[in-house]
Formats: sequence, C-alpha cells, structure tokens
Amino acid sequence: MRRIWERPVGSWREATDLPAQVIAALERDHPVPRPALAARQESRDGTVKYLWRFADGAAVESVLIPEGRRRTLCVSSQAGCAFGCVFCATGRMGFGRHLVPWEIAVQVRELALDARAGKPSNVVFMGMGEPLHNWAAVDVALTILNDRHGLGIGARRLTVSTVGIVPGLQRLAQRPEQFRVALSLHSPYGGRRRALMPVERKYPLADVLRALGAFRRRVTFEYVVIKGANDRRDDARELARIARELDAHVNLLPLHPGGAPGLVPAPPEGIELFAEQVRAGGANVTVRRSRGLDIDAACGQLRVAVERVPPQQHRDVEQQGRVAGDGDAPEPEGLADHEAGRRVAPPHKHQGRVRSSPRR
Repeated sequence: MRRIWERPVGSWREATDLPAQVIAALERDHPVPRPALAARQESRDGTVKYLWRFADGAAVESVLIPEGRRRTLCVSSQAGCAFGCVFCATGRMGFGRHLVPWEIAVQVRELALDARAGKPSNVVFMGMGEPLHNWAAVDVALTILNDRHGLGIGARRLTVSTVGIVPGLQRLAQRPEQFRVALSLHSPYGGRRRALMPVERKYPLADVLRALGAFRRRVTFEYVVIKGANDRRDDARELARIARELDAHVNLLPLHPGGAPGLVPAPPEGIELFAEQVRAGGANVTVRRSRGLDIDAACGQLRVAVERVPPQQHRDVEQQGRVAGDGDAPEPEGLADHEAGRRVAPPHKHQGRVRSSPRR
C-alpha cells in the first residue's frame, strides 16, 4: 500500500524494498495501472495541462496551477459531461463514461511520480465531468486522496465543485471530513441560470441552496461573468443576497473560450464593477484571473484540440435518466420552469449549520 500511494512507484520493479518473489508475483497478477500521457502543455504563467488516456481510449484532463507555495491540481471525474453548461467545452462534447476511483486518484499520483511536478498541495474536482453525478467513485477517491495511508492531502485542501446535484450534496454533507464544496452558480435567478445550465430544470436553485445549508464548512460560489447574460446590477444584488444568507464566498471568473458560440466575456473593468456591486451588497468576493490563456487550459479544451471532438446535441437533463448515486430517490416530478428574474428563497441563515473552528 505504501508503494502505491504514500511513496508511489511507477511499476513494482521499482519497489526494491520488497522481496524479489513478491515483486514478480505482483507484476504478474496485479500490475500497477497507469494512464498514458497523451499531451502536455505548459503556459508562460506556469500552468500545466495534462491529457491522460486510459486503456479503453477514454481521455481526461488535469490542470496544475502553481501559485506561490500552493500547487493546486484540477482533476476530472468523468470522461465528458452529461449536463451541457453552455459556457463549458466539456459540456459541449457530451458524456463518455464515469471514471472509477483509481482513475480519479491516479491523476494526483502521476504528478507525485513526476519530478518536474511533485505531489500537489491542493486538489479541486473542477475538471471534466460532474463529480456528484459520479458520487460512488468520487466518494472513494476522496478517501484515497485524504487518508494518511493514501495520498495524505488535508480535507480542507480538497474541494468538490458541482452544478448542484442535490442527492450528492446531501451525501457529501454527511461525510465527517472538512471537505470543501463549491457551487457552479453563474446566475442567482432560476430562469436565467436555466438558460446557462440545463441542470436547473432537474434541481432548482432553491433546493440546491437548501442542501448547501447543511454543510459545516464555508461554501464557495463559482460565477463565470458573461457579458449581457449574468452581469446586470440586479444579478449582483441578488447574488450578494444569496451569498450573505449562506455566508458563502464568491469567486468571479472570466469566461474562457470553448463554450457555445455567441457568448461574450465581460471585460476586466466590467468584472471589477460587478465585484464592487456584489461587495456593496455585503458579500465576500474574489476576482480570479485567467490562467493558461496561451494553452488549452479551460475544461475540455485540450481534449477538443487533440481529438477534434465535435459538439454534441444534449438531451434535456430531465430525460437523461436517474443520476448515478441517487440510489432509490425518486425522480422529481412536475418541475416548474422558473421565470427569469424570480427571486430564489435561500434557507434561513445558518440553518442546520455548525460553524467550524477557524479555517485553515
């Protein structure tokens, strides 16, 4: 176990602290599975993008983002994605398959084996796929990443980003570790959010916010600012209200290329103005700068560039069948179309939440 995760080896032949006959047996019966590195790009700002290919041909991406002493790896949980967010290159390519636990954790392990990279200090599930759509595998991968006999990364340095799969949020909230959660919000209004993220039809924002109220640690809202789509003054005011009610932190992100044609990035001065409006509403805001713009750093871009994956026609999210990990939970019935501009009622402040000790 130590040579798989704690002090990983590329093959059992490198585990010279094991008896020769054990090495031979392991090589024969349990060879160490590794993905092939199909492509690697390095940006002038130090961001590194990896495209991994598994034995069945499925390809996924990871992105290493160095920032001072922090080295964050963005990992994938699926090959492709079923949820079709219009601003996302992965969403446009459609769903391939779920990754199994080792295929998720191995993205971190491969960097630990690479002398140029080394083991990341932080891991975020913000790569290809929706982590809570693949909860059964992500649940196990989180344990491997966090456990002291695994990769030993602190729980507060592991973040799961989701479009808002309510049953998965409920299961993640039940775990005792202080894993962090980030919601891909992108609009504080149900109707406008649905235009950007079809998942809103299946899991309305009010239900998602209620599920987030059960978390014992601070929630982050991820918000890609798109000119004319979600950057109005009323968007900022409502975003601030929701964030304030949940004591959530807001990350404002510039739009990267790769999404649906016609989407226009808000200019830097527009993002700063929007941030000021959100702050004026009493919420904590960080404006994130773009990383890796000179490479295919945004989610799905490298796979599209290498494999020339065409955009897919997505079925309605409600028609995609049971979400993996929902167990026996019934499918929602009669989901109403939320009109643009309708206010979303968040849970009562700190409902069901226990404030943690000072955050590290």
